[in-house]
Amino acid sequence: MNAGSAETLESAGVIETSTATFRTDVLTASMQQVVLVDFWAPWCGPCKQLAPILERAVSSAGDKARLVKMNIDDHPQIAQQLGIQSIPAVIAFQRGQPVDGFVGALPESQIVAFLERLVGPLGPAGEALALAETALEAGEADRALELAEQAVAGEPENPKAVGLYLRTLLVLGETERAAAMFQALPDNIRADAALRQVAAALEVASQSEAVGDIDSLRRKAAEAPDNLQAQFDLALALNGVGDRVQAADVLLAIIKRDRDWNEDGARKQLLQFFEVWGPIDPATKAARRKLSATLFS
Repeated sequence: MNAGSAETLESAGVIETSTATFRTDVLTASMQQVVLVDFWAPWCGPCKQLAPILERAVSSAGDKARLVKMNIDDHPQIAQQLGIQSIPAVIAFQRGQPVDGFVGALPESQIVAFLERLVGPLGPAGEALALAETALEAGEADRALELAEQAVAGEPENPKAVGLYLRTLLVLGETERAAAMFQALPDNIRADAALRQVAAALEVASQSEAVGDIDSLRRKAAEAPDNLQAQFDLALALNGVGDRVQAADVLLAIIKRDRDWNEDGARKQLLQFFEVWGPIDPATKAARRKLSATLFS
């Protein structure tokens, strides 16, 4: 690398290391912060695509992380020792050891997610997002909405921030507002994995509204216990009023009676409930155990 390129890297807070300085630049430094090592070569096109994305991500991490680059043409030994066979390759070091990594020019969202697994939320929006998650888990939905709104304002195209904001609206009962905002999102954000729970929740909410009054559904289900559609509709309505345990139990009863009913519809609906409720919800945990016992008994 020429002197001009090295100066550019240094001014951007990026270090170009060598075999001789690797211990100091990477291993020793990783005792204090996460160090990402970008193994690259001048002839590598994807390396050039990845570099600015990595620099932005690490810059947003502040003092939590640093970026070190290593030209494998000039210094091949370290890459060989790590078993790197293709580039770009990024290896994360913590406490003197390689702890994670990836190969290829990943999209920026995946690189941010990779770094956040190591150092936590990135930037001011990330901090607001983490606080919003905590508030929502603590049942402080109004506070969570305020913080999620800050996160969205900071990063309006961040799927995690948008997803949390919409989930909080749903918790607050603002289903129509959440649905309208969801439909107005760009396709790439709406299709993101972070919005999957929101999409499922909106679908379940729509189903619950469509089946009608819960009292009449209770009567219909009680009068016709063999009518599995009536039982299914009752489960949707029960979930709509927040009775998750009973909703799951009704679906489990359908599965026990006729696993193939409505093309495995009861089990599929229960799995959709799990996605909406989240993996740590007590209703999810209890129903998963019951489902396993039912399916494998």
